[in-house]
Amino acid sequence: MGYDRRAAIGGSASSVVLALALLLGSTGACTPRTAAPSRDVSPSPIHWPTEGWPTATPESEGVDSVRLAEALEEVRSSFIQLHSLLIVRDGSVLVDAYVYPYDESLYHDVASVTKSVVSTLIGIAATRGELDLDAPIVSFFADREIADLNEDKERITVRDLLSMSSGLACSDWPSEQTQPQMRESPDWIRFVLDLDTVEEPGTTFSYCSPGMHLLSAILQQATGMTALEYARQELFEPLGIGDVYWPADRQGISHGWGDLAMHPRDAAKIGFLYLQGGVWDGRRILSPEWVAEATTPQVRTGRAEDYGYGWWVSPPGEEPAFFRADGDGGQRILVVPSLDLVIVTTGGGYSERLFEALATATGSLEPLPPNPTGVDRLQAVVDALALGPEPEPIPELPATARRISGRTYVFHEELFGIRSLNLDFDRSSSIATFRLDLASEPGPRLDRVGLDGVFRPSLEGRPIVARGYWDDPGTFVIEIDEGPGLRTYELRLSFHGHTVRLGALGEVVEGSMHVAR
Repeated sequence: MGYDRRAAIGGSASSVVLALALLLGSTGACTPRTAAPSRDVSPSPIHWPTEGWPTATPESEGVDSVRLAEALEEVRSSFIQLHSLLIVRDGSVLVDAYVYPYDESLYHDVASVTKSVVSTLIGIAATRGELDLDAPIVSFFADREIADLNEDKERITVRDLLSMSSGLACSDWPSEQTQPQMRESPDWIRFVLDLDTVEEPGTTFSYCSPGMHLLSAILQQATGMTALEYARQELFEPLGIGDVYWPADRQGISHGWGDLAMHPRDAAKIGFLYLQGGVWDGRRILSPEWVAEATTPQVRTGRAEDYGYGWWVSPPGEEPAFFRADGDGGQRILVVPSLDLVIVTTGGGYSERLFEALATATGSLEPLPPNPTGVDRLQAVVDALALGPEPEPIPELPATARRISGRTYVFHEELFGIRSLNLDFDRSSSIATFRLDLASEPGPRLDRVGLDGVFRPSLEGRPIVARGYWDDPGTFVIEIDEGPGLRTYELRLSFHGHTVRLGALGEVVEGSMHVAR
């Protein structure tokens, strides 16, 4: 009942941009579409995509549809863990592809792309005069006692957090250790404020997810609204973004480092806003100064790309210049101004082989001759990628399913923060419902579980799909895919009388759950 999770992550954004430049008939040394500098604002589009993106054939934008089809065929044949690919050029969608179990009806956890959205919200607040980028961060928390409040900590500004140069003790190599420590603490903001300072503020890059969560709290302090509420009013609504999921911590602060979920077509609007210099359909959302600073290196990282304000940016002098929002597993908004290009990808850890395949495409900055056969081939592979398995016949439910259906089981010893669970089976349905109460979330999850081998999305819109089966008459197995593609695991539930044994990720809780009275 499992499915292939092969994934490899490699390459740099620089190689990706070069590949895309080749795809579009360009190279890093070629003359761009216009003679303007690469970071200049693109001409205002004829059609603003507030209500939806217009589409165009690849050839009309100088791209070979056959080569695009071949690149996506590589995704299918090589099990590359891409979930979606969206290419927007000149304000029109050239490719909009989705790979099962993800589809266009679901939004996707964009992981650390969330940081770029939080940064954008800070930029909006600064543009509106609601927030001073040079304000010390401690000034927003005057009512809190802060551990080790020294001169360096008092000098950390909002700008330092935005550029990942706060000097706080964030461990980001070889893996982010500080972020899970924050999530295990009862008060995430207190945790961040109490971190030691190890560098002079504004001098040294250190990737710091907790610092981005602190920015979410600072935005809330400055505006009186959570990041989600502020985004809906000042960013999402103007851009026509309506369907998002953004969880909050126990104190009600929207996660600042990750976990925002949105549709790829909406994520592209964020990149397009920057491509248009912060203006959307005649409305100034971001100041031109903010757009320039956010997408210009503010600190050297020692990596292939430098860092602006919540955006990874190409080093000075590299052409074509680009900036990108980047999240674990292949979540990406890539903007190449000189090519009037926005690329959005989601995935579960896809390889840069995808972009190597795209790089084989040839074309011109000028339109190519129409190729209806190539467009049909491209559409055929897009359709094939979206296809899931045929539904399997549903075996008759065992007596255990009828006995436990609708009953709530409560844990007295938590495993992965699970407090209680409830399963509800309907004999006439191919779908069960699954309620899970987690200590780390403000409310219970209500998810759907496909019983016919097909993943079903959450009832509450969370970026989760699940399917399940009876391994034996007393054991029900649920395959959960969060993101989708970022976290995959199984829950094994073995029912015995009025108790259940829960197993997950090699750990088991035995005899610690009882039917609630």
